[in-house]
Amino acid sequence: MKRKMTTFLFALAIGATSSFAQQIAEADRFGHGEDSIRCLQSISMYSEHVKTKNFAEAYEPWKEVFYKHPAARIDMYSIGADILHALIKAETDATKRDALVQELMGIYDRHIEYLDAVNAFRKRPLTKMSILEDKAHDYIIYTKPLDAGKAHTMILEVLNMDPANAGHQIMLDLMQVSSAIAKKKEAHKEQVIKDYLQTSELAANNFKTAKENAAKGGANAATYEKIADMWDKVKTNIDGYFINSGAANCESLQAIYAPQVEANKENLEYLKQVITVMAKIGCRDQEAYMAAAEYAHNIEPTAGSAAGCANRYFKRGESEKAIEFMNQAIELETDDIKKAEYCFTTAQILFTIKQLSKAKTYANKAISLNGSYGAPYILIGQMYASSPKWSDEPAMNKCSYFAAIDKFQRAKAVDPSVAEEANKLIGTYSAYTPKPEDLFFLGLKKGDNVTIGGWIGETTTIR
Repeated sequence: MKRKMTTFLFALAIGATSSFAQQIAEADRFGHGEDSIRCLQSISMYSEHVKTKNFAEAYEPWKEVFYKHPAARIDMYSIGADILHALIKAETDATKRDALVQELMGIYDRHIEYLDAVNAFRKRPLTKMSILEDKAHDYIIYTKPLDAGKAHTMILEVLNMDPANAGHQIMLDLMQVSSAIAKKKEAHKEQVIKDYLQTSELAANNFKTAKENAAKGGANAATYEKIADMWDKVKTNIDGYFINSGAANCESLQAIYAPQVEANKENLEYLKQVITVMAKIGCRDQEAYMAAAEYAHNIEPTAGSAAGCANRYFKRGESEKAIEFMNQAIELETDDIKKAEYCFTTAQILFTIKQLSKAKTYANKAISLNGSYGAPYILIGQMYASSPKWSDEPAMNKCSYFAAIDKFQRAKAVDPSVAEEANKLIGTYSAYTPKPEDLFFLGLKKGDNVTIGGWIGETTTIR
């Protein structure tokens, strides 16, 4: 069946709705008399054509029902969208194609206008937001050339209607469009960062909720696992869009945030945004991150902000000040794994200023907090090797390397991730251990224990 009504007339029709559009009774859904017969016939016709994917023939009878009986079928709007999708893809004339796209947008507008009336016949009512999500998605797919600025505004308005209940597609659409704009417009890079923060947080929250529900067990556990897996993929794609936006590198973030941090040094929310983004991209060494961390710390001290301040002062060569802030980070942190990392960082700083005994204390504290943490053992071993002298006997001093090797071996035993580094260090420092003949004159041999004096204070075994 050829199209008899033009797209222009159809557009006028969907705009000329009655003020009683939301008050359609069950008895009025299909019209009355001959009108209801034609309505049911048209429904039957377009339904059969849709089943065989003959969308061109389905178009006219579908439109006849859609225009005259907006609540006749609750699936009429989704079927209409499917029909228009097929017609748009098949249309080669640009002008006609644009008209079909506008017609598609009109379907969503009409659905919203009659939403209450149609929802009255649904078991699971739709929301205005869900309809607008589909409209925005189709606008992006079918509008050529795409007005990216308009699309971004449209998507953001939809997302912000109810962010907690937003679907995954609207989040991906926002990042796709925002990332594309940022590649062409430098001024949009801060906005793409805001979009990234919002969507990544929403996706992460949805992932967490799904995992928590799955952990409860029950009949729906497998379903929640699938939902969690879906949100995990969404998070990955959101990260991918951001990385490809051109804003996800330290140089860009420093350029964007440096002037803004000073202007917002008393705006905790903004400072936290800077800290979160730059930390996620691995830009803790940038001045903007360190400045934001210190300003945030002054307003609301946290372990993370204290560590950021410590990093800033260490970069400036103010090690004592850095240690002061690291101690605050250790005190404020409640998670033992993170606390162990802060202790290890403090030990590293102390090592750089040759306060070896204190550095060892902090490294051991890190080990006590996280028994599978290999890095502190390696650090202690390196400290032993860096300061082996404690005796007047050169051969006894060389025994310090046995103690260092003990630490390297212990490191790879508790933490396989450091095994490669530990093995290299073992190979390096094994060459510095005393020779059997040097120890013979001291009454020592392989297998004997020897206590290393001085600040090391370790008992080791001669190999």
